[in-house]
Amino acid sequence: MSPHRLKTLLVAFGLTPLACLAFTQNSVFASQDDSGTGVRVITYDTRGAAEYRAAIDQGAKEWNASVKSIRLEPGTPADITAHADSGWPHAEPSGLGTGRFVMGEQAVDDGHDATRIAAHELGHILGLPDNRTGRCEDLMSGASAGTGCTSSRPSDAEATTVDAKFSAG
Repeated sequence: MSPHRLKTLLVAFGLTPLACLAFTQNSVFASQDDSGTGVRVITYDTRGAAEYRAAIDQGAKEWNASVKSIRLEPGTPADITAHADSGWPHAEPSGLGTGRFVMGEQAVDDGHDATRIAAHELGHILGLPDNRTGRCEDLMSGASAGTGCTSSRPSDAEATTVDAKFSAG
């Protein structure tokens, strides 16, 4: 469906042009890639992430190697924005595959691996909650796995959960 047709339908249902614009921009994450495989491309923007840009790119690569239903790619407009600040890392999902997250310097200063933090925060945007198991092999265990844990790859269970969420639409 063309963006113009979609906008016309949304206006017909009483949505404002601004809501239509937001819907059209936020629906980028649901687009299929050029190969027609049904993989959803989710774009992310690291311009606000300062020295953590490479760690975020590596975290995205870990997700791409682990899941089949989505592919994280740098780009704009972005479905996900990454930022850096002096506090603790956190994510603010605004929908499945959309939102923002913060790479907090406090966790890195405490000894936590920046790539694991980035992959963990991306996991929240992809629909996963914290799961404080304390096990390094569980990406969503986050800081509970300790500063010695540098694994940034999602577990098979975490990858399967993300694939199921995105396959369900």
